Amino acid sequence: MFSFRTTSLEEQLDKALLEGSVGCFCTQNCWDTEKERYMYDIFRERGNLKIIFSPRDTELTPDTNHIEFETGDLAGLSAIVVEIQDVGARYFNYTRDVFRLMDALKELKEDSPSLYIVDHINPAGRVVEGTMPLAEVESNVPKVAHRHGLTLGELANLYYHEISAKFALHVISALATDSNKQLMPWTIAPASDIPGLFTCDMYSGGGLWNNTNITPGIGTARPYEYIGSPFVKTASTEPVPTVDGVLLRPCSFTPSCGRYAGKKCFGYQIMLEPGVEYHSLNHTLQLMRYFKERYSEFRLEDGFEAKLSDPVMYGYINGEVSWDDVREHIKVEEQKWIRKAKKFALYDDLPYRMK
Repeated sequence: MFSFRTTSLEEQLDKALLEGSVGCFCTQNCWDTEKERYMYDIFRERGNLKIIFSPRDTELTPDTNHIEFETGDLAGLSAIVVEIQDVGARYFNYTRDVFRLMDALKELKEDSPSLYIVDHINPAGRVVEGTMPLAEVESNVPKVAHRHGLTLGELANLYYHEISAKFALHVISALATDSNKQLMPWTIAPASDIPGLFTCDMYSGGGLWNNTNITPGIGTARPYEYIGSPFVKTASTEPVPTVDGVLLRPCSFTPSCGRYAGKKCFGYQIMLEPGVEYHSLNHTLQLMRYFKERYSEFRLEDGFEAKLSDPVMYGYINGEVSWDDVREHIKVEEQKWIRKAKKFALYDDLPYRMK
């Protein structure tokens, strides 16, 4: 059973929420600006909060961007309420944790608690990039484009149908309260590597660098805006691939954590001109091919193919496919994804392609 609800979580009259044992699956983004409290405080005040599933360390601590749970932790719950801030790309860890939760609820069958998703607007907007998985894909990833243009509630609606789930799924509209209107969706950082305004625009392509030996600036103040490595030589006069509305500034940086922690890296800052719509995935593919052709040290590492999940793009990076062919391939696949995405959209504005 699926429902889309236009009143706030606190106004829901379901017995499971009012009298049952409730678990809350959340990050720091479950802060309610109107009531100045966290979502789980609703149930703590009611006396029916049984367990909180949250990141295992303090917020924004590097390398802790997962919500851990065991299936046994779900036993005896009447409802699980989810509130995280998705960032618009299919490889975001907290969103994959929600899909892992949905897989676990499916396996519980008639013993499954009801699932409530408190929705938020997508900080990456409705624009889409890339393709649905066309090859082996990472676990707990639905069949959506790299940058999907949906909200978490819409993604849950899609995944619910993909896995033929039977448990009750209820999505609380992102427009049900003024909380989403008071703060922009990046004011409270969704994760340690998604700190600010431009990060979500960079992440759909930039997230792929995490499975190479070039760092996307993890451990700096501007992850996914910076890319680099100790072996990159920015003094070369050969032009680096860029696109309209995007500037590349040669730079150096020393990450405080993650790959190359404490080591000086050389690379580029990706800077967007005001108002530009940036196809991060397309640009990342061009940059990866550039590095592949010029640096024997450059490596695509374990998990890269499954994260990319597109043989045509992979062939382009390795010099086997032309840019015209891969660009046309992406265009066609984005159109396919948009047709699918519209079936699961819950709001008036719909996903679209960049012009």
